[in-house]
Amino acid sequence: MERLELADGRTLEYLVAGAPDALPLVVHNGTPSAAVLFEPIVASAARHGMKVVAYSRAGYGGSSPRPGRSVADVAGDITALLDALGDEEFVTVGWSGGGPHALASAALLPGRCLAAATLAGVAPYEADGLDWLDGMGEENIEEFGAVVAGEEPLTRFLTAQLPALADVQAAEIAAALGGLVSEVDRRALTDDFAAYTAAMFRASVATGIAGWRDDDLAFVRPWGFDLASITPPVSVWQGAEDRMVPYAHGRWLAAHLPGAAVHLEPAEGHLSLVVTAFDAVVAELAANSGR
Repeated sequence: MERLELADGRTLEYLVAGAPDALPLVVHNGTPSAAVLFEPIVASAARHGMKVVAYSRAGYGGSSPRPGRSVADVAGDITALLDALGDEEFVTVGWSGGGPHALASAALLPGRCLAAATLAGVAPYEADGLDWLDGMGEENIEEFGAVVAGEEPLTRFLTAQLPALADVQAAEIAAALGGLVSEVDRRALTDDFAAYTAAMFRASVATGIAGWRDDDLAFVRPWGFDLASITPPVSVWQGAEDRMVPYAHGRWLAAHLPGAAVHLEPAEGHLSLVVTAFDAVVAELAANSGR
């Protein structure tokens, strides 16, 4: 694990895997998550001439908290990280809660971000014409009920959830996620992917719930950028069997991201989409990068 000291005094935790001179694939993981590498993702990036740059958003793992952060604030951290690595251009993918952060990178760093993809990513909370909670599992509905109630109720709610994730093991992941996993997602939780998911959850809460809390609060506030302003090529990937981020979120994003390449997959879920489609996502990013 590497640490970068930022200009404002915060620390940013990150990992890099791949050839030093390869095009960076900046990976924004979900909520909650932290910088953990999954070998099939690293291998996919290498096949397409990229290296993986994974980082922990503010408040997760070894990254310092940044209370009150917006989704847009991630652009400054990515800029600092790429500068430290000596990389000018990059492509990016955001899974689940990482989706908005990938879109922020594309919107706010158009001279550097060559292409972006959102993979089962959430739409804006006040998106016109979208019932944001409709189709989510009961666990997410309860969590976001706490989010809209305010920071203190959310902190209490997440603190109560922390023990279940702090020591979760691969064999326990499906049970820990409860009604958030569809049948196709349960089948996707094979040994390696379940172990990766468990490791990511454990790392995400290793220092508390600050990152998780601040992610949730950022999702329901204005994101800090205009989706219609995004100029790099964007891809939208979403599964219909997703109980964490419902299919309607992908359809809404597809309709509101100008010129987006749209992949609405009727037989995929939130987790299975990563297992089955990630190489295709990276291949499209590589093609869109113009490299």
